[in-house]
Amino acid sequence: MIASEPLSHFIDDLLGYLHEVHPTLATFDGVHAHDDLLEDLTRPAIDAESHALSGYLRRLDDIRADGLTDVERLEQRMMRANIRARMFELEEVRTWERNPQHYADILASSIAGQALFTHATAAERARRVLSKLRQAPRLIQAARDNVEDPPGIFVKVGLETMRGALKFIEHDLPRAFASVDDLHLLGDLADAQTEASQAIGAYLQYLETDVSPRARGSFRLGREKFEQKLKLEEGLSVPLDRLLAIATRELKTTQDAFRSLAGRMNGGDPLESWARTKADHPAPGELIAVGREQLQELATFLERQALVTLPAGEPITVAPTPEFYRWSSASMWTPGPFETKPTRAYYYLTDVDPSWPPDRQEEHLRDFNVPTMWSISIHEVYPGHFLHYQHLRRVESKARKSIMFAPASFVEGWAHYCEHMMVEAGFRRGDDGVKLGQLAEALIRLARFIVGIKLHTEDMSVEQGVRFFRDEAFLEEGNARREAERGTFDPTYLVYTAGKLMLLKLRQDYKQKQGKAYSLRTFHDTLLANGTAPFWLHRQLMLGGDGHDTDASGDLLE
Repeated sequence: MIASEPLSHFIDDLLGYLHEVHPTLATFDGVHAHDDLLEDLTRPAIDAESHALSGYLRRLDDIRADGLTDVERLEQRMMRANIRARMFELEEVRTWERNPQHYADILASSIAGQALFTHATAAERARRVLSKLRQAPRLIQAARDNVEDPPGIFVKVGLETMRGALKFIEHDLPRAFASVDDLHLLGDLADAQTEASQAIGAYLQYLETDVSPRARGSFRLGREKFEQKLKLEEGLSVPLDRLLAIATRELKTTQDAFRSLAGRMNGGDPLESWARTKADHPAPGELIAVGREQLQELATFLERQALVTLPAGEPITVAPTPEFYRWSSASMWTPGPFETKPTRAYYYLTDVDPSWPPDRQEEHLRDFNVPTMWSISIHEVYPGHFLHYQHLRRVESKARKSIMFAPASFVEGWAHYCEHMMVEAGFRRGDDGVKLGQLAEALIRLARFIVGIKLHTEDMSVEQGVRFFRDEAFLEEGNARREAERGTFDPTYLVYTAGKLMLLKLRQDYKQKQGKAYSLRTFHDTLLANGTAPFWLHRQLMLGGDGHDTDASGDLLE
């Protein structure tokens, strides 16, 4: 009998391949062997990736389970779903054929990963950016060739993102490498910037004058693709009707709690009370300073309460969101789990654009009210995404360490759960505003849950989605529109609430199993030590035979 391939060897090989064909994600994984490359998104390259993945799937299936440890058998199943999810995205969802934003996002993120993170000298990173800029026209040509019949909303968002990428290349890059004194390198960089800018500018004009007027494609995935995407990417195979029922129930419960607390805080109508609460926000230009102050208080609370271990990590810079990423209100950019050199992490907050009229600036900042900002800082930094990455660096299993295999329901579920957990643990006890902000953020995630499903599997329009976010999650008009539009190109953004619910269920079951030995810190440290994985795998690792070896059926949500 032929010896079966070791699973560890297979994972190393697959991860090496994925890092090579997705160099931007490799950088964010902390792997820098391909930092001079930009993704090849030409049709032949996409076909080649699909073919290669099918070969990896056959190899994985040839690895005999009887030669694996219990944990390896779980990881084999996890790898199988991940490869199938990648093939499903390339062959069925086909974002590369439908959405110009896909190309803009990769271009900007790839260059930003070199400009922002200090994993090498400025001169070395400038050379890598130079290489990427020279490949940018190929990427833009691939977008021209591949995106044929996009939905109008994808063109709109694609134009916004591509303009942000252009502004980043033309204005932010020179500042990012101001310390470089190699005149030859700077000259080459300027030439490549010009060439890339011209290619992007021509594509922007093409999108506006040619593609936009005839954009008639549908953004909807449909029920079958939506369910398959959830099953493969998140291990979540729950009928959509049940998911909607769970989300609707949770929405009502959270709305009731929100209205009750808001009414109790200021008396009178709860929504009027919330409106007054939202008036307590930083002034234009002050978001960054408020964010810095919040991080200090959060870190101190975690240390004193011993809720989770805080490993030593790199310093955090709180800064304004780069132009290309301004569709996101807040984000955390953390050096990857395989990073070997200390480097700075960035917590970005999207302040107002000074060119906006005063009423739009006020509307934007009302959704950055101080109570809500506490939840945002908890989610993005302490103990959310940033702290998660610090624990991830300690994980030995490459399958559960790499972001290449990380289910969004765990990554975002952990961060969203942290908002709930911190208030539950007594953070700023007696400050009703913090609790109200946490409930407000939960309402947004619940609205995403419902709108995402209805946009893609029913006949909800973007305008109806805007009204849902405004009326049910109490968002201002501009942010309600941004949320609804995001649902068209990020269909499964229900992962925030789904992950939080599955994590709460896991905590409940783990507590019951541990009995008197249970502690919240042990639960959090054990969970994070297991790395990123679907919740069905976490349940197996933490509960053993009680882990319900299913594809995360509905009982894991309730």
